[in-house]
Amino acid sequence: MLDATLKSQLQQYMGLLRQPLRLIASLDDSATGREMRGLLNDIVEAGNGKISLDDSGSDARRPSFVVAREGQSSGVRFAGLPLGHEFESLVLTLLWTGGHPPKVSPEVIDSIKAIE
Repeated sequence: MLDATLKSQLQQYMGLLRQPLRLIASLDDSATGREMRGLLNDIVEAGNGKISLDDSGSDARRPSFVVAREGQSSGVRFAGLPLGHEFESLVLTLLWTGGHPPKVSPEVIDSIKAIE
Protein backbone atom coordinates (compact mmCIF):
# COMPACT_ATOMS: atom_id res chain seq x y z
CA MET A 1 0.00 0.00 0.00
CA LEU A 2 2.68 2.53 1.04
CA ASP A 3 5.70 3.24 -1.14
CA ALA A 4 9.21 2.40 0.08
CA THR A 5 10.02 5.97 1.16
CA LEU A 6 6.86 6.31 3.24
CA LYS A 7 7.42 2.86 4.78
CA SER A 8 10.94 3.88 5.81
CA GLN A 9 9.72 7.13 7.37
CA LEU A 10 6.90 5.34 9.16
CA GLN A 11 9.34 2.78 10.56
CA GLN A 12 11.47 5.59 12.01
CA TYR A 13 8.45 7.14 13.70
CA MET A 14 7.23 3.79 15.03
CA GLY A 15 10.63 3.37 16.67
CA LEU A 16 9.49 6.11 19.09
CA LEU A 17 6.61 4.02 20.47
CA ARG A 18 6.88 3.37 24.20
CA GLN A 19 3.86 1.08 24.57
CA PRO A 20 2.46 -1.66 22.35
CA LEU A 21 -0.53 -0.87 20.16
CA ARG A 22 -3.36 -2.84 18.67
CA LEU A 23 -5.16 -1.99 15.45
CA ILE A 24 -8.72 -3.31 15.64
CA ALA A 25 -10.07 -3.56 12.10
CA SER A 26 -13.66 -3.86 10.88
CA LEU A 27 -13.10 -4.77 7.25
CA ASP A 28 -15.18 -5.86 4.28
CA ASP A 29 -14.41 -7.27 0.85
CA SER A 30 -14.61 -3.92 -0.95
CA ALA A 31 -11.64 -2.41 -2.79
CA THR A 32 -11.28 0.12 0.05
CA GLY A 33 -11.39 -2.71 2.60
CA ARG A 34 -8.57 -4.51 0.79
CA GLU A 35 -6.54 -1.29 0.58
CA MET A 36 -7.10 -0.68 4.29
CA ARG A 37 -5.86 -4.18 5.12
CA GLY A 38 -2.73 -3.41 3.09
CA LEU A 39 -2.20 -0.14 4.96
CA LEU A 40 -2.70 -1.81 8.33
CA ASN A 41 -0.25 -4.58 7.40
CA ASP A 42 2.30 -1.91 6.42
CA ILE A 43 1.83 -0.22 9.81
CA VAL A 44 2.23 -3.52 11.69
CA GLU A 45 5.40 -4.25 9.72
CA ALA A 46 6.80 -0.78 10.50
CA GLY A 47 6.06 -1.30 14.20
CA ASN A 48 8.77 -3.95 14.65
CA GLY A 49 6.66 -6.08 16.98
CA LYS A 50 5.10 -3.17 18.89
CA ILE A 51 1.91 -3.13 16.82
CA SER A 52 -0.54 -5.98 16.31
CA LEU A 53 -3.53 -6.33 14.00
CA ASP A 54 -6.85 -7.67 15.25
CA ASP A 55 -9.31 -8.07 12.38
CA SER A 56 -12.25 -9.09 14.56
CA GLY A 57 -13.71 -5.58 14.81
CA SER A 58 -17.49 -5.35 14.67
CA ASP A 59 -18.11 -1.69 13.89
CA ALA A 60 -21.03 -1.12 11.51
CA ARG A 61 -18.89 1.39 9.57
CA ARG A 62 -16.82 -0.74 7.25
CA PRO A 63 -14.05 -0.49 6.47
CA SER A 64 -12.77 1.19 9.62
CA PHE A 65 -10.23 0.58 12.37
CA VAL A 66 -9.39 1.66 15.90
CA VAL A 67 -5.93 2.53 17.22
CA ALA A 68 -5.84 1.33 20.84
CA ARG A 69 -3.27 0.50 23.46
CA GLU A 70 -2.62 -3.20 23.87
CA GLY A 71 -5.24 -4.69 26.20
CA GLN A 72 -7.81 -1.98 25.43
CA SER A 73 -10.69 -2.06 22.98
CA SER A 74 -11.41 1.65 22.62
CA GLY A 75 -9.29 4.33 21.05
CA VAL A 76 -9.21 6.59 18.02
CA ARG A 77 -11.34 5.33 15.12
CA PHE A 78 -10.61 5.92 11.45
CA ALA A 79 -13.42 5.25 8.98
CA GLY A 80 -12.19 4.87 5.42
CA LEU A 81 -8.59 5.20 4.28
CA PRO A 82 -6.59 7.90 6.10
CA LEU A 83 -4.56 9.15 3.16
CA GLY A 84 -3.31 12.61 2.28
CA HIS A 85 -3.70 14.99 5.21
CA GLU A 86 -5.40 12.29 7.26
CA PHE A 87 -2.26 10.16 7.12
CA GLU A 88 -0.46 12.71 9.30
CA SER A 89 -3.31 12.44 11.82
CA LEU A 90 -2.92 8.65 11.76
CA VAL A 91 0.82 8.85 12.46
CA LEU A 92 0.25 11.30 15.33
CA THR A 93 -2.46 9.03 16.73
CA LEU A 94 -0.10 6.04 16.59
CA LEU A 95 2.65 8.01 18.35
CA TRP A 96 0.49 9.49 21.08
CA THR A 97 -1.45 6.30 21.74
CA GLY A 98 1.90 4.52 21.90
CA GLY A 99 3.09 6.84 24.67
CA HIS A 100 5.28 9.27 22.71
CA PRO A 101 4.66 12.71 24.25
CA PRO A 102 3.27 15.45 22.01
CA LYS A 103 5.41 18.51 21.32
CA VAL A 104 3.85 21.23 23.42
CA SER A 105 5.43 24.50 24.46
CA PRO A 106 6.05 25.11 28.18
CA GLU A 107 3.61 28.04 28.05
CA VAL A 108 0.79 25.80 26.87
CA ILE A 109 1.56 23.25 29.60
CA ASP A 110 1.54 26.03 32.22
CA SER A 111 -1.81 27.29 30.87
CA ILE A 112 -3.31 23.81 31.10
CA LYS A 113 -2.03 23.34 34.64
CA ALA A 114 -3.60 26.68 35.65
CA ILE A 115 -7.09 25.54 34.65
CA GLU A 116 -9.29 24.94 37.70
